[in-house]
This record gives sequence, structure tokens and C-alpha cells, in this order.
Amino acid sequence: MPSTHSILLAEEDPVCRTFLADNLAADGYDVVVAIDKRDALVKLHLKPDLVLCDVNGETIGLVDAVRQEGGFASRVDPLTPLIVLSRKADALMCVRLLEHGCDDVIRKPFSYRELLARVQAVLRRSQGQLRTAERVVQIGPLEIDTVSRTARISGQLVEFATKELALLTHMAGDPNRVFTKDELLRDVWGYRARGRTRTLDAHALKVRHKLRNLDETHWMENVWGVGYRLLPSRPFDEASAA
Repeated sequence: MPSTHSILLAEEDPVCRTFLADNLAADGYDVVVAIDKRDALVKLHLKPDLVLCDVNGETIGLVDAVRQEGGFASRVDPLTPLIVLSRKADALMCVRLLEHGCDDVIRKPFSYRELLARVQAVLRRSQGQLRTAERVVQIGPLEIDTVSRTARISGQLVEFATKELALLTHMAGDPNRVFTKDELLRDVWGYRARGRTRTLDAHALKVRHKLRNLDETHWMENVWGVGYRLLPSRPFDEASAA
């Protein structure tokens, strides 16, 4: 049985809601039920380990409410894993949901065993990211505080959007390593296939520009045809001695 992770289940269909609540509870999860978006927003203060939701036309609004850094930040960590259930999720809608910040999309009707496996995978990925970046990651003048979700260069605050900071934090856990695009899209965005999205490239470009605005170090390199790496240039001790 899994350890007692808490799941906020926001599901408007009463049959599906009861089915999932009963089965997830039987599998060892602490399930909090919400009947619609408004109810879910109220119950975010319980700080669930994962949000599982289908609130029909308001699902993207709920995703945005969880991911935004202001307003609901005191109720829920904006990096909280979030899985969307949807009967209408074609390929375009899946991409849209993922770009808004959800970690996975499961189409209805679904196999409960597959849903359970995906819940476990998303929670493992989330916990793994917390373990590799427990509090502060520091590389030269760059300091990332994963608890307050802030980044500083030589003590000066750098403003990052949620996914920009998640990308930087993930790569900072193993500087100089080349991360493939498939790896980053899977581990940071939860994509199962790259498709034709430019989400990663757009976020990497913004991160690079924001860092270089405060420090001339070549922070992030686009390794052509492969992916990205952080700090491909000289180590800081060599650079500072030059």
C-alpha cells in the first residue's frame, strides 16, 4: 500500500467521484472530495499532495488557480502535482492543459489500474524533485531556494514564472549534464511524447535571458539536436581567476 499521500479529488460526475474516492481510499490514499471548482478552491487550504480533477468547462481555471504564484499561494504550493481527467481531451486540448501546467491528462473512460499507475508515477516524480532539491541549490552566484520558490544571482532576486523556475531547479540538480528535450518535457511538464510543442524552447530562452540580465555567465546552452545543459562553460573558480 502507498504511504498516506493526500489527494484532492474534484469531480462533478457523482458516479465517477464515488468510484474514484472509494478505490483510491482502498489503495491507501487520504482522499478529500470536491464536487465542483468552487468547492475545490475552498479545499486547497488542506494542501493536498496531488490534485485530480474534472470540473468540466472550468478545469483550466482550476489548473490556473493552483499554478498561479499570487492569490492562492497561501492555500496550496503552485508546484503541487495536478492530473486532469477529461472526456473531451483531444490532442490539442491535452497540449493546452499541459501548457497551462497540469502534469498529466487522462482521457475518460479510463482503466482504474492505469489511473492508479499514473497517480503513483506523478507522485514519485514530485517527491524525487523534492529530494534532489531539498532546500537550497547553489551554483556559483546562483542560489535557488526551493521552499520559498525564489532564485537569486549574487543576492539579487530574479523573477521566474512557476515552470521557468521548475526547469531551472531541475537542471541545477545536475549542472553540466546534457538533458534531452524528451527528459525535460517529461520530468518538468509531464509530457509523455514531445510532439511539436515549443514550450520547452520558449521557457529555456526566458530563463537564459533573465539570468544573463544579471550575470554575464553563459548559463544555459542549447545543445543542437539533443537538449539543454546548465553551465557548459568554465567552472566558476576558473572563470573568477581569469
